[in-house]
Amino acid sequence: MIRYALKCANGHRFESWFQSGAAFDTLQASGMLACAVCGEARVEKDLMAPHVSAESAPQAPCARDDTPVRAEERPLSTPANPAEQALQRVRAFIETHSENVGQDFARRAREMHAGAAEARPIHGQAKPEEARQLAEEGVPIAPLPFDPDIKSN
Repeated sequence: MIRYALKCANGHRFESWFQSGAAFDTLQASGMLACAVCGEARVEKDLMAPHVSAESAPQAPCARDDTPVRAEERPLSTPANPAEQALQRVRAFIETHSENVGQDFARRAREMHAGAAEARPIHGQAKPEEARQLAEEGVPIAPLPFDPDIKSN
C-alpha cells in the first residue's frame, strides 16, 4: 500500500491510499479518481515529503485557506473539510427529526404510503430489492449518505 498526497484541479488537497503506484496510474488514466472534497475528476499527485522520523506528527489535509492543520490540533471526531461538515449536519438533522425503524423500514414506509399508518419521518435499512420495489410502488424514499447504525465519533 502507498499513500499519496493529491490535489484536484480546484485546488483541494487530500490524501488517499492505493495498492501500488501502478494502481494509482491505472485509476487516474481511466478517470476513476475524484476529489474527496468536491468530486472533481482531474486529480494529480501533489508535492509529498517522506515520513522520516517516528517523532514527527502526520499532517491532516490542509484547511480551506491551504494552511496545514496538524493532526494533533484537530480531534479525529472533527470533520476535516466542508463536505464532511455538511454531511455531519445532515446526519444530525435526520437522526434528531426522524425515527430509526431499522430493518422494518420497507414495511413501515409501505404502510404509511398506503395510509394504514400515520405518516411521519422515518429512516432505516432496506435490502436493494425492497428499495427497488418501494420505488416502483411510488413510495417516496431516498438513500442516506451514511449508515445509521454506525456511530460517528
